[in-house]
Amino acid sequence: SRRRRVLDWVITLAVAAAFVLAFEVEIAQPFRVPTSSMEPTLLCARPTEGCTATFNDRVIVAKIIYRFRDPRRGEIAVFTAPAVAKRRCTEGGTYLKRVIGIPGDVVSERAGFFYVNGRKLSEPYLTLDYRNAVTHTWPKLGPKQYFVMGDNRIGSCDSRTWGPVPRSAFIGPVVATYWPPTRWTLR
Repeated sequence: SRRRRVLDWVITLAVAAAFVLAFEVEIAQPFRVPTSSMEPTLLCARPTEGCTATFNDRVIVAKIIYRFRDPRRGEIAVFTAPAVAKRRCTEGGTYLKRVIGIPGDVVSERAGFFYVNGRKLSEPYLTLDYRNAVTHTWPKLGPKQYFVMGDNRIGSCDSRTWGPVPRSAFIGPVVATYWPPTRWTLR
């Protein structure tokens, strides 16, 4: 009957919607790259200042991964920014940055190059165009504290400005870029 078919469609759509919502809440979630702080690794669209692309990159964040392990040095992670970030960077909310320092590390910068515990950090994803010329050493990271930075060191407001990110603030690592299609990448 017509009524039975309508009910079947309603139930099917409701189950599909519930599955998608549960997947996004528990497993993975898409995010849009809104600023130039991760250029040239992840791109944002002009005319936003510092952006070089026509379209913003869109990424998938695997939320479930951080339920089983901690953030790792070198991976790009999404996290809820500390409250001080909003005061110092004019924006708060959800940030996307590269993990540079993990608990117990001492992060330092010498003329734009970064060192972790005195060893120069290999950063093949950066060119000199995106580095600044600062020299500074930050306090040793405590338990469950992480030092994060954007790949665009000149145009990123990050742990150098507002300090470490607590472990509890991390949402998940970026595992793929899915938009635009020409930028499709697994990480």
